[in-house]
Amino acid sequence: MIFLLGIALAAGLLLTASPWLWPRTGATMERPIARPGRIRLLLDAAGLPRLPTSMFVAASVVVGALAGAVLLVVTAIPAAAALAAVGAGFVPALVLQSRRSRAVKAGRLAWPDVLDHLVGSVRSGVAMPEAVAQLATVGPPALRPAFSAFARSYAVTGSFGISVDELKHLLADPVADRIIETLRMAREVGGTELTTVLRGLAANLRAEGAMRAELEARQSWVSNAAKLGVAAPWIVLVLLSTRPEASTAYSSPTGVALIVVGAVVTVVAYRVMRALGRLPDEQRWFA
Repeated sequence: MIFLLGIALAAGLLLTASPWLWPRTGATMERPIARPGRIRLLLDAAGLPRLPTSMFVAASVVVGALAGAVLLVVTAIPAAAALAAVGAGFVPALVLQSRRSRAVKAGRLAWPDVLDHLVGSVRSGVAMPEAVAQLATVGPPALRPAFSAFARSYAVTGSFGISVDELKHLLADPVADRIIETLRMAREVGGTELTTVLRGLAANLRAEGAMRAELEARQSWVSNAAKLGVAAPWIVLVLLSTRPEASTAYSSPTGVALIVVGAVVTVVAYRVMRALGRLPDEQRWFA
């Protein structure tokens, strides 16, 4: 009995130490599923799916370095120049977010028209790939390039699934994901309620777009006032720093601490304002 217990204990210790004694080689290890990063998702949503992330990062670094160098020459305050470099490095990301917001707003207005065209095409007996390809010429102008790419892809591959996957990547929109997955399911398994589903989705999108437009109009003055409140103290700081005595004061340890604390308070206040005033965005469940 003691002998069997000793064997069991030895086997347990051997199994415990096996990952270190016999590690799995690179050829046998499972590769993790590659997921797009936040920068890649932002570039896709902003309408720049072909721009490499490395180029975006390089542009951010260059913009930050230039802003820091300019402010250092103007104010001669290293702390302010460093903060300007860090803040300016986020300017390309803010530009992309602005492009994404405009694209989302344009999409909210355009998708109901797309659905109306699809309903008309399906009811008239047009094949689904052809109905989607026709949007390259009769669809909303903001979405025509993506549907033109779909038409070219379908003409080359002849596969509806591959072409709509590329279309989803180009559009990078949750509403587009729902529409495309609905069309894919209808094409693969069939169904007589496709036009009813598309008409209902169009009605919901119109109602949601009207509600969002009203809320954004009411919140715009709060957002603009907050942005002005954030920018005004730093504009005053730059103007004061053009005087030699002010530049010397802000270059001292106390002045540097004041600038750093002011930057932290500014960032926290701006983030809180954005969080309180942001409307919830629909997530991409079928990306």
